[in-house]
Amino acid sequence: IPDPSAKTEAAKSPLWTSQGDAEVKLRMGESGVAAEPPLTVHQMFTSAVERYGDNTALAWKEGDQAKSLNYRDYYKACRTAAKSYLKLGLQRYHGVCILGFNSAEWFIADIGAILAGGFGVGVYTTNSPEACQFVAENCKANVIVLENEKQLQKILQLPHLKAIVQYKGALREKRPNLYTWDEFMELGRDEPDGPLDAIIASQKPNQCCSLIYTSGTTGQPKGVMLSHDNLTWTALSTAKHVCLTDATVAQEVVVSYLPLSHIAAQMVDMWLIMRVGGSTHFAQPDALKGSLVNTLKEVRPTAFMGVPRVWEKMQEKMKSIGAKSSTLRRKVASWAKDVGLQTNLTRMRQNTATGQAPFQYQLAKKLVFKKVRKALGLDRCTKCYTGAAPTTKDTLEFFLSLDIPLFELYGMSECTGPHTISRPDAFRLTSCGKEIPGCTTKLDNPDEEGNGEICFWGRHIFMGYLNAPDKTEDALDAEGWLHSGDLGKRDEHGFLYITGRIKELIITAGGENIPPVPIEDAVKDAVPLLSNAMLIGDKRKFLSMLVTIKSQINPETGNPEDELTPEAVEICKKLGSSAKTVSEIAGGRDRTVHAAIQEGINQVNKKATSNAQCIQKFVILNRDFSINGGELGPTMKLKRPVVLKMYKDQIDNFYKDLETPADNQRPK
Repeated sequence: IPDPSAKTEAAKSPLWTSQGDAEVKLRMGESGVAAEPPLTVHQMFTSAVERYGDNTALAWKEGDQAKSLNYRDYYKACRTAAKSYLKLGLQRYHGVCILGFNSAEWFIADIGAILAGGFGVGVYTTNSPEACQFVAENCKANVIVLENEKQLQKILQLPHLKAIVQYKGALREKRPNLYTWDEFMELGRDEPDGPLDAIIASQKPNQCCSLIYTSGTTGQPKGVMLSHDNLTWTALSTAKHVCLTDATVAQEVVVSYLPLSHIAAQMVDMWLIMRVGGSTHFAQPDALKGSLVNTLKEVRPTAFMGVPRVWEKMQEKMKSIGAKSSTLRRKVASWAKDVGLQTNLTRMRQNTATGQAPFQYQLAKKLVFKKVRKALGLDRCTKCYTGAAPTTKDTLEFFLSLDIPLFELYGMSECTGPHTISRPDAFRLTSCGKEIPGCTTKLDNPDEEGNGEICFWGRHIFMGYLNAPDKTEDALDAEGWLHSGDLGKRDEHGFLYITGRIKELIITAGGENIPPVPIEDAVKDAVPLLSNAMLIGDKRKFLSMLVTIKSQINPETGNPEDELTPEAVEICKKLGSSAKTVSEIAGGRDRTVHAAIQEGINQVNKKATSNAQCIQKFVILNRDFSINGGELGPTMKLKRPVVLKMYKDQIDNFYKDLETPADNQRPK
């Protein structure tokens, strides 16, 4: 924790930098995890090889064939890749951009770049050619490693570029300096060890080794510089906090499917697992289009991280299967869920992971919970996590009732992933838990209810944004606290709750500050037919809302279709509507459905703290939000500025009448 004299101290010793080749002062603590000796990525890796050399590190399928690499061979492959980079002319502190779906090659390309003294730089596969070009130029990329022809088409000639490596599929055309993965690995196979070992020996824990580009909702992405210590220390502290089992006792197993250009996936799939000698199994590229559950059933992970949308999709699927069950099965399931929810809420309040479970719970576990877990491939999974965006209370309660507590975690790229994580013996619904060991939270400028800006301190704080000193100084204050831009508060037990985002706050024309997320979640809870809801009202006289209906997703493109999900059709039927498509409902065409949504909004409005927080108008859009459509970011976070632009006409329509709805006057 910084002491008061840190202000003057910080001025002398750089806690941050915006230069890729600079060193920073590590935020070492006096005792405990915060005082652990710093390590480079290479030191952490060789320690894993010594301890877990024969254990499976990476596993995947090629067709029906299972393939794997143990830690010893994984390390050798990373060294070979590093020598190949050096042969291609990778310069110190220059980037290697990696553009493609999760695979062993992705990991080897990334770690190889770090060992060779460059930066591992993940690039979102959904990026446009312009966005890819920006990242490559910003990190002075010497090499680009990409998955296939589709990604190759995005790469144009760049000033620093020396080679392109394609790791899947045949090369369609021969370009100068374009290599297949095998050709690339062949380059370094017989190179001497000396030059690489010299570079590895010169690396320090307080130097940059990895860049995470934040998918900025506005403006160009920023390159978050992470040091060796950021990665190795955060992996250590997190592994301790969530009680990961060391592979000498039993091996942890995870499934890698979330974008590796995002810190959450990288921290879990690459660094945490390496710390404890676990194994990472790669999902199929169409994981999020439907194949993930098959992989989960095959792999049976011991820990699983899902973004909220993944859990919501599972929930929808289970509900639609449940709706088709016999009356008896539905009654048994309903009874079991009541028992599950009550038992787990009691455990939660008592802060115990397990305890003397009542007989009814044991019976429910046998009849329902075990079967549900098996069907999801989560029968060995003791740790299910959700993060990267807010998860609704409805989804948290749904899984809790099935005896699958979802542990929320919270953090950002700028703090190497996690800052707080819930645990089986310490969680509260809708809270994102408590700090990982060695980290501290400050609530800056709190209001009368205790809501302040969440600020972080610890060895997980990033070095700075590459080539962006102004933005770095915006994020870190004079004492070195990282300002998250999120509003939060703590309860009396020290659990942290996110209550909104400073930038997302809607400030109405009447000057009322309104955090949109709780209202949006409340509307989605009240109207299970809705997939997304976005509150509008910044600088406006009253609040309005854009809503989308749950529809089928095209498994090939990932785009939302017109056809409703089975669950949505079922809900419409109960309301007395025969609608089967979004276009039958959109824009208020189906009076029954429109009235039901209005009724749900009325329920939410009744609980509003003031009239200014009531939703006055809404419109049902023609299609759901999606990543491809541009409304959602890579982790399914709502891109508000994009949505505001895309649906400008519909929004302007809300406010065409100069008359403010009568009941919107602020309470006197």
